[in-house]
This record gives sequence, C-alpha cells and structure tokens, in this order.
Amino acid sequence: MAKKIKARMLLGSLALWIAQPQLAQALPPADDLPEEVLRTEIITGARSPIDGKPVTAAEYAELQRQLRSLPPELQQQVPDNYRELITLLRLRKFIKTVLPFIPIR
Repeated sequence: MAKKIKARMLLGSLALWIAQPQLAQALPPADDLPEEVLRTEIITGARSPIDGKPVTAAEYAELQRQLRSLPPELQQQVPDNYRELITLLRLRKFIKTVLPFIPIR
C-alpha cells in the first residue's frame, strides 16, 4: 500500500514537472501593467459632454464651469417620461437589493 502511494506521488510530481511550461503560459506578458498600477493612474483626458470630442482636463473643467453658470431655463432638463423611467428603475434596484428572491425583471 505504501509503495502504491509513493508511486502515485512520484507520478503526480512528474506530471506537474512536465506540465509546468504549460502552466506558465497562462501568465500575462511581462510588459503588461498590473491592475494595481492602472487603478492609481490619474486620468487627464476627458470627453466633452456636448459633442463627445476629446478635451484636456483644463478645458473640461472650464466647460463644466460654463455649463453650471447657465440660467436654469437654458440648462438641459430631463423629460418627464424619462424622469418617471429613472424613478422606476431606482425603485426596482432598491426592491431587488432588499428582497432578492422576488423575480423582478
């Protein structure tokens, strides 16, 4: 019995030793940046909320300041039917959070 266990352990070790190069192929390339580094990267580019064109961080801040300084009647308003839909979606999300077993689609 002890010989069978030792033989199986030897065969298992041999199989792992042979399969080792295939296991290393699952690793990302060496020049790939880790996710931890990417999470700390400061994003300095943005897109314009008006036309979607790329803008610098300073241009984006200036554009946001200009949009906030508009009178309320010129600011874009959400139509009532969209406002109602947003409210219903928020209600649905709350219900699914509190009562996850209710089948709401």
